[in-house]
Amino acid sequence: MRKHILAAVQQHAAAEHPRECCGLILAVGRKQVYFPCVNVATEPTEEFRIAPEQYAEAEDQGQVIGIVHSHPDATSRPSPRDLAMCEATGLPWHILSWPEGDLRTITPTGEALLLGRPFVHGAWDCWQVCADWYKREWGLEFPTYTREDGWWEQAAGPSLYEQAYEAAGFHQVDRPERGDMIVMAVGRTAHPNHAGIYLGGDPKLPGEQASLYGPGPFLLHHLYGRPSEVIIYGGPWLDRTRLVLRHRNAR
Repeated sequence: MRKHILAAVQQHAAAEHPRECCGLILAVGRKQVYFPCVNVATEPTEEFRIAPEQYAEAEDQGQVIGIVHSHPDATSRPSPRDLAMCEATGLPWHILSWPEGDLRTITPTGEALLLGRPFVHGAWDCWQVCADWYKREWGLEFPTYTREDGWWEQAAGPSLYEQAYEAAGFHQVDRPERGDMIVMAVGRTAHPNHAGIYLGGDPKLPGEQASLYGPGPFLLHHLYGRPSEVIIYGGPWLDRTRLVLRHRNAR
């Protein structure tokens, strides 16, 4: 990070303490500038959120080449959410501990493991593990779907899986085959709120090994509050199933 940007970030972190400061690094022509943002998170002492309209305002001024935030009264060690969102944005993340002043930069790897990733809603969650499987196995790309935590509890709100699957290229089928997406209702929920990839009798994933054996069938999923995993698809999971979806480009 360039010295003048670091100085601006330090000043911002001091002014916002004990809230997390947040901002963007922009490339404007040959220059790099720091674009401070307002932290609109519900709990700004614990996390940060940049409003979409402010992000768009920054993009009008230059190319976003980095995301910055502070860790008040904590180390610069990235949280699971930091790691997940760094992968999701595809940009370097710069973390400044304050008032300690240590700076750490993390960069996206481009290919997070499907198994064992921590749950971070909106970045590493049940939909994302499905989308990442489709990208690796079949080369499918999906747009970024904005989803607020707890959307499934709002009876008057949208049922995201039920309303979006056709536009995403899926259609309903009666019997699952490998690669189909299983949509389920888990817990006290107003809408189907969970999804996984039906793997049939083969739990293998590219470059990863699920520690399961037997005839299956198996399901890759990422349950709220748990690491992503492969499980046996049966029993209560069958009872929770609401939709079996197949993509038009299924292989």
